[in-house]
Amino acid sequence: MPNDTALPGPCRLCGGIRGARRRDRWFCVDCAWRYGDAPDADLPLPRIDVVYYLRYDQRVKIGTSRRPRQRLASIRHDELLAFERGDRRIEQRRHREFASLREGGEWFTFTPDLEAHINGLRRNGEPWILYGRWLSAALQAGTVNG
Repeated sequence: MPNDTALPGPCRLCGGIRGARRRDRWFCVDCAWRYGDAPDADLPLPRIDVVYYLRYDQRVKIGTSRRPRQRLASIRHDELLAFERGDRRIEQRRHREFASLREGGEWFTFTPDLEAHINGLRRNGEPWILYGRWLSAALQAGTVNG
């Protein structure tokens, strides 16, 4: 197994800076994208549905998006806590699971139970690194619509 080291520059897919050299090529450790390759700007990116968990003060918004960068930029929040791969069905399941904590709409009180769920998701990795891995896997598989 190769040692992690710094890439010559940031990964064009996820922005990661940790790399590994395999077979005379650099790869991003975070998303496994080959360093120097860039997704074709003329082609649509794969659809990656995520359930996001945003903290604002002592509340958490549980929502979903297929374009998380755009969506999160439009929501006032203090911190992105986690991503979970999934669509509206997963989002609705989480809303039911934490229904007793609902403050209104998609906002929930940030309690130890909700924090434990989020910490479980974070064990899989930081949100944007996970998203980069999912995107990389979909691009490498040639998937466009998820």
